[in-house]
Amino acid sequence: MEDLRRLFAAHGFSGVETFLASGNVVFETSAAAAGALETRIEKRLRQVLRFDVETFVRTDRELARIAAGAPFPRAKLETAAEINVIFLKDRLDAETARRVSGLRTGTDEFRACGREIFWLRRKKAAGLYSTVALDKTLGRPYTVRAAKTIQKMVPICVPTRDSAGGPKRRPEGRAGRRGF
Repeated sequence: MEDLRRLFAAHGFSGVETFLASGNVVFETSAAAAGALETRIEKRLRQVLRFDVETFVRTDRELARIAAGAPFPRAKLETAAEINVIFLKDRLDAETARRVSGLRTGTDEFRACGREIFWLRRKKAAGLYSTVALDKTLGRPYTVRAAKTIQKMVPICVPTRDSAGGPKRRPEGRAGRRGF
């Protein structure tokens, strides 16, 4: 992960940190357009790694909103074995969102919200879960993170507030603006 951190730092991003060993990167940038930023990062990763890597950039505020809660009733959340978040580059159209919701089973339920899909799992699978139906339904790149991972990333990404409510850098100097 240190190589990935150095790659982002060398490409002009500041405050670069990697989080876990799953390719999560937190960094600061003045770039505003997520799509252009994703393209820029993907191009650089392709040059260095010599294979395509999809990226899914979110701001600190977006990660905080995602971590704040899945769009399921409390009773369902209390009985869930786990909640996953599926990250997309763009919002789903209404028809695709309806088809994703239709993937519901006795153990899995999906809710599309913006550029994310929340995936409630009622019991842990004995083996790997097949995402073939999800792949076919979405027909686009995506990545999945456990909601618990997103919740752990938020303190690294979101600047704290001072007593007047203004932004304040964390004591460690971390005020990540973008993640992934």
